[in-house]
Amino acid sequence: MNTLEAKVQKVLIQEWDPIGVKDIPEAQDEYDMYVPGICRMLRAGQSNMEVYSHLRWIEMERIGLEGDEQHTQRIAAKLVGLLP
Repeated sequence: MNTLEAKVQKVLIQEWDPIGVKDIPEAQDEYDMYVPGICRMLRAGQSNMEVYSHLRWIEMERIGLEGDEQHTQRIAAKLVGLLP
């Protein structure tokens, strides 16, 4: 199944992965709690900047990391590009 949720989940764990757990089998669901909110944002037509701001909030406020702004900008653009 190639739903938007599955695509977002894959991008979050394989490419965004701010805490570096993509190679740990037991941690493949680490970012799943963020998938529904991001999918809602994408379906609502939110911009790259809005998705980027949300990812940065997750990185800084929820996870407690400084993160990589340029990497997160690329991930936000990729997520927005998942919808036609």
